[in-house]
Amino acid sequence: MIKRVHFTNRPLAYLLILPQVAITLVFFIWPAAQALFQSFLLEDAFGLSTEFVWFDNFVDLARDPFYLSSFRTTVVFSVISTALSMGSALLLAVMADRVVKGATGYKTLLIWPYAVAPAVAGVLWFFTFNPSIGVGAYALRSLGYDWNHTLDGFDAMVLIIVAAAWNQVSYNFLFFLAGLQSIPRSLIEAAAIDGARPAKRFWTVIFPLLSPTTFFLLVVNVVFAFFNTFGIVHATTSGGPAGATNILVYKVYSDGFVGLDLGGSAAQSVILMIIVISLTVVQFRYIERRVEY
Repeated sequence: MIKRVHFTNRPLAYLLILPQVAITLVFFIWPAAQALFQSFLLEDAFGLSTEFVWFDNFVDLARDPFYLSSFRTTVVFSVISTALSMGSALLLAVMADRVVKGATGYKTLLIWPYAVAPAVAGVLWFFTFNPSIGVGAYALRSLGYDWNHTLDGFDAMVLIIVAAAWNQVSYNFLFFLAGLQSIPRSLIEAAAIDGARPAKRFWTVIFPLLSPTTFFLLVVNVVFAFFNTFGIVHATTSGGPAGATNILVYKVYSDGFVGLDLGGSAAQSVILMIIVISLTVVQFRYIERRVEY
């Protein structure tokens, strides 16, 4: 028999959720509605004149080759950084799960990058691979590769991908490690008794049981790549060179706050929001079917 618990003090319940509702309205609903309304406007740089232009801002974006190039750059950046961060985190979690001696210190060192803000992570990698004083750039030159992310678009893209993946790998590591530790050892031992080698045990037993964790992290990492990487790009490349790292979230800033194209910037933010919501819906609608809970 299942006992259902009812919260009888309804005013207290509404009072408890009021702060979260207020935060959602002030920091999400209201800015989103304002951006949606502003995307239909054509304003001057000083906001003195406003003209309602319907979908002209969206049509201009569809015809803008720089925006389409930024869209392709964002896709490449998001796919590679997500795959790199999740793959590295899974490998580190598997290794940490096997460590017996000094496991606590090993795990603590791997968690530390999670405390670093994206902008700070960008600054760290910027100085590490600075063409003039960076130890990373010096090491690459000693190997025969002339690294210069300020002039080479490929180098700049590699830099922001590595910085974004490094910044997110600790978050993924925590969840993967928790997922590995929740798997019953009896299942792994049974597979070993049946003659399954370590690689076979991982792909047939361990990884399928990690599918809920993997699916959750996939959604989180895609959202992170589209939105939270602004600080990394701004601190390392500022969208350059020649727009090679001008991802969508940074183009919203550069067009709106630097170029003062308020209507176009608002239209870009609306498109970016629609893209992320659509990707999340697709992930829950189709990819979650393959998840084994």
